[in-house]
Amino acid sequence: MSKTKVGIIGGSGLGDALCGDAAGNRVCPDTPFGAPSSEIIQTTWAGTDVAILNRHGAGHMFPPTMVNYRANIFALKLLGCTHIIASGAVGSLREEIKPKDLVIPDQVIDKTTRRIGTFYDGLAVHIEFATPFCPVLRKHLLSCAGSVDTTVHDGGTYICMEGPAFSTRAESELHRQWGGDLIGMTAMPEAKLAREAEIAYALVNLPSDYDCWRPHPGELDMHELLKEIIGNLMAATKNAVELIKAAVEKFDEIADTPSAAHTAMEMGIWSDKSMIPEKVKKDLGPLIGKYL
Repeated sequence: MSKTKVGIIGGSGLGDALCGDAAGNRVCPDTPFGAPSSEIIQTTWAGTDVAILNRHGAGHMFPPTMVNYRANIFALKLLGCTHIIASGAVGSLREEIKPKDLVIPDQVIDKTTRRIGTFYDGLAVHIEFATPFCPVLRKHLLSCAGSVDTTVHDGGTYICMEGPAFSTRAESELHRQWGGDLIGMTAMPEAKLAREAEIAYALVNLPSDYDCWRPHPGELDMHELLKEIIGNLMAATKNAVELIKAAVEKFDEIADTPSAAHTAMEMGIWSDKSMIPEKVKKDLGPLIGKYL
């Protein structure tokens, strides 16, 4: 069996649920991009090594734009992660995707504007990203859908907006016209950086509401609405934890299955390698050292 290690990135709700009482070795690796959002808990589930990271930090102190995505992914790479299962709360853009369901998306549209989306600021690096989420890991998550008592949707287009404000109604309707199924704030550049780090990445999304395209019941005031959304997120969080744990417990089923992500950088470096500064080679060695 191949040596695998699964990074688990917890988003809104799920980050605290996974990290709050988890036992294991807590580490905070130094990276060229600063510190990760939180200490990373290294432990073992059913014989599979895992590394658990809270995307928004303890107490949910980092909003989506301010998350240090580069440090988070680089730290998981340093710890030997070969795969990442990430989670994220989203709004549903489709009637059939209900709050408390789970979605394993297969496409993404990046609308973010304020985030650094690459490790390679000083190099010409171009990766293939037509399939942003690892098909092998997606299929595995879907195969574990029977372990949760909710609907798990196969596929969907995730639109990643900058935030922190939610969409206007006109934007929400536009996203639906684009073919979007989910609206969130954290999948990018996280998924793209994972590809640059040659880590297979898949996402479990937790719909908490219908965004604003679908009018809320008039009898609900804002406090009741927020209470309902939080309740939906808590229920979806429980389901997502169960799905992720089931996927990790059965990870030996895909441990030897190749993922295109694991060789993503093989043809990605377009710069003259002989001209790459030594400091850059050293700093980025964990990512591209084998190609230099």
